[in-house]
Amino acid sequence: MLNRQQQFGKKSESAAVRHLVKNGYSILEQNYHTKQGEIDIIAKDGDTIVFVEVKARRSDRFGSPKWAITSKKQKKISMLALYYLKATNQSYAKARFDVVAISVRKPEMIPEENRDTARIEIVKNAFELAYE
Repeated sequence: MLNRQQQFGKKSESAAVRHLVKNGYSILEQNYHTKQGEIDIIAKDGDTIVFVEVKARRSDRFGSPKWAITSKKQKKISMLALYYLKATNQSYAKARFDVVAISVRKPEMIPEENRDTARIEIVKNAFELAYE
């Protein structure tokens, strides 16, 4: 059984997938796992492979979720992306790193009819390939 935080994460990733598809992306993989870690979503935007990190927050108390990807996380995603490209024989494909930032207001502060509203933003080219 998933705890409250895991449920929030799962719902956020599902919302991110719907938003990406609505904006013309094709989903290739969700929760792509290797021994080294996981990429939330791998998609195609035109002829570009996009590695997507989903960041969701219930409040902006610690800042916008789009700024929450540390350099350490960028390096890890970069390493996993290179692994994926090599494993799928796409080493020379165009690729980029996007972030889907989701901000959900606290339910008790939103009128009943807007209780599930969230602000979803796709940040294209959120960071460059990071290594070392």
